[in-house]
Amino acid sequence: MEDWGKLCGDISKWIKKYADENGISALVVGVSGGIDSAVTSTLCAKSGLETIAVNMPIHQDSSQYDLAKRHIDWLESRWANVSNHLVDLTESYDSYVGGALDGLEISEISLANTRARLRMTTLYAIAGSRKGMVVGTGNKVEDFGVGFFTKYGDGGVDISPIADLLKSEVYSLAKEMGIIEDIQNSVPNDGLWADGRTDEDQIGATYEELEWAMAQVDRTQREDFSIRQKEVLLIYQKLHESNSHKMNPIPIYIKNS
Repeated sequence: MEDWGKLCGDISKWIKKYADENGISALVVGVSGGIDSAVTSTLCAKSGLETIAVNMPIHQDSSQYDLAKRHIDWLESRWANVSNHLVDLTESYDSYVGGALDGLEISEISLANTRARLRMTTLYAIAGSRKGMVVGTGNKVEDFGVGFFTKYGDGGVDISPIADLLKSEVYSLAKEMGIIEDIQNSVPNDGLWADGRTDEDQIGATYEELEWAMAQVDRTQREDFSIRQKEVLLIYQKLHESNSHKMNPIPIYIKNS
C-alpha cells in the first residue's frame, strides 16, 4: 500500500530540488477548481518556495470559479509563501475572438483550446516576471494515456509533478493533504466549454475506466472482456493514437539522414 504522506513529501522535495538547481525562485500554478490543480498547487506550497496561485476565469461557471477561489484562500490560510492572483481573461478572450478572429470560421474545439492557450500565455507572463516557472497540473491518464490536454495550452509547462500519477492516485493525495471536500467530490471538468460539459462527456469514459484500459492495452487475450470494457478499450486506443502528436516529440527533418 502506498504511503501517501511520504509521496506528498517526496514530490514537494523534488519540486524544490529542481527549482534550486535551475535558479528558480517562484512557482506559478493555474488553479481551476479541479482536483489536479488543487493537488499540484498544494504540493507547490509545501515545497516552501514562493507559490503564485492564479485564478483565470473566462466566462467561467460560478461554481468552478468559487471552488478555485476557495482553494486558493485555503492555501493562503495555511502557507505564508502562497499569493493569490485573480486574472479575469473574459474581456481579453472576447476581444481576441471578436477582433483578430472575426470573419474566420473557427471551430468550437479551437475556441475552447484558445481559452487554454490564453491562460498559458498569462502564466508565462507572470513566471517570466518573477524568475519563476509554470507548473503543470496534468495527470498520467491525461498526459500519456489519452492526450486530454491542449497543445501549447495546459500542456505548455516547465515541470509536471503529478504526470506519473493516475487520477485515482491524485485523489488519494488530495485526501491525504486535506483538500476541500467539495473539490474532491466535484465532477472532473476542464472548464473550456460554455455548456459545462464534463471530461466524461468529452471522452466517453470515466477516469476509472481509462485507468483500467491503460492496464489492458498489451493484453492479447480479450475474450473475457464485457461489451462495455471493449468499448472503453476502443475509446482509449483511438484517443491515444489520434492525440499521439501531443505526447510525442515534435517531428524534425534531419538533413542528410
